[in-house]
Formats: sequence, structure tokens, C-alpha cells
Amino acid sequence: MSLPRTPSFSLAGKRALVAGASSGIGLACAAALGEAGAAVTIAARRAEPLENVAKQMRAADMLVDTLVMDVADVDSCASSVREAGPFDILVNSAGIARHAPATETTHDDFDAVANINIRGAYFLTQAVAKGLIAANKPGSLINISSQMAHVGGIDRAVYAATKHAVEGFTKSMAIEWGAHGIRVNTICPTFILTPLTKTTFDNPERRAWIEQKIKLGRVGEVEDIMGAVQFLASDASALVTGTALVIDGGWTAG
Repeated sequence: MSLPRTPSFSLAGKRALVAGASSGIGLACAAALGEAGAAVTIAARRAEPLENVAKQMRAADMLVDTLVMDVADVDSCASSVREAGPFDILVNSAGIARHAPATETTHDDFDAVANINIRGAYFLTQAVAKGLIAANKPGSLINISSQMAHVGGIDRAVYAATKHAVEGFTKSMAIEWGAHGIRVNTICPTFILTPLTKTTFDNPERRAWIEQKIKLGRVGEVEDIMGAVQFLASDASALVTGTALVIDGGWTAG
């Protein structure tokens, strides 16, 4: 009898697209895929931050190139993906939040958040999947969702609504594209320390509320996401699709 072997976490020979890669969670995801051997295309709206990230990745002997792309412009985004692809891996970390009490939500805020978090995410995932199907290749598509896709939160009605929607289309796409060997999953982080969340953490009352809700007693760091991205992108998760990997320190458990 021979012992079973753990499937490989290596991404050598794979091409990955990471949207929203110029900072925060997206940057960490790009670094994680690069560490695992993928050739990573990092994408965001502004060229200069992308080039700064690319320089750091190249200095760490990672394979990387850049793509200026706005996921809110779905037609231009699809064209860019067609020209640069096909990609074996997608990590969509592009997203925004405009937090306010539900009674104070404006039409503009609702449309701005939904346009990127739902519409942009949907059609970026579609564009990468189309490239894989045309090339008759399997792939792993990962949307960065949120613990707020599974619970509600104060001042977060719009944000939570968009992330619940991401979970819905992720499951449906996983069902449709499974026959093509394309897996579609989400990662659902709790509050992660990034430049975008700084204002929340600078509020002592709000930070105390967050730390009380996280059962492990600390807020998240971008490094907490990196192993999950490598897992879902690799053959180690070959039978995982239509699933939400929740990284919340126990928030949603209780």
C-alpha cells in the first residue's frame, strides 16, 4: 500500500489575474500567487501604484506584469481580458464601500457600490471564464467577498447587500461552469487592517466592537488571506467550488 500524497499547492506554469492589486488585500493576493510560482498580472485603475507593486514583486523574483483596468467599465475590462488572457486564475479584489445608516443611503452611493462590487465583479468573472472556455482550459476564479455576505452590520446595508449578491452569482456560476473544469469560489474576510479600513480602526469605539465580535480576539491582517488564496487557486482545492471560505476569526460562528 502506498500513502496518498497531498495535491500540489504549486502554481508554476499558471497565469493569474488579480484585480484591485495595487494595495491591501489585492496586493497580498498577488504576492501569495507569485510566491507559489504563478505568473501574475496585477490590475487596477492607476498605473503608478501598480508599477510600485510590480517592482517589489520582481525584486522578490516573482513573475509579474501590469494591466491598467477599471472593473466598473465592463466593456473595456472584457476587451482587456480577451487581449491579455486566457488566465488560469482570477482573484477579484476590486471593491468599494460607502458606509452610512440605511435611512441615509443615497441613490448615488448605492449605485457606486453596486456598480463595482456586483456588476464589475460579475462581468470580470464572466470575461475570464469565457477565455478559459474558448481555450478549453480549467481554471479557478476567486471573488473577494466579505463576512458581511453572511451577516448584517451597522451602517453596512448597501455593502452587505452587494456581498450577498456576490455569493449568489458565485454559486450559480460554479454550477454552470463545473462541466468545463472551472471552479468559482469566494473568500470572506472579517475586518482586515488596510489603508481603506484605517478610518474604522481609528475609531476606538468601533475597533472595540470589532475586536469583541472576533472570537480570536484580534483583527485581521492581509497575511491571513494569503494561504487561502494559494489553496483555492491550486490543485489542493480541486474539488472545491461554489463555496465561501470564511476568514473571520469566529465572527459568524456566534
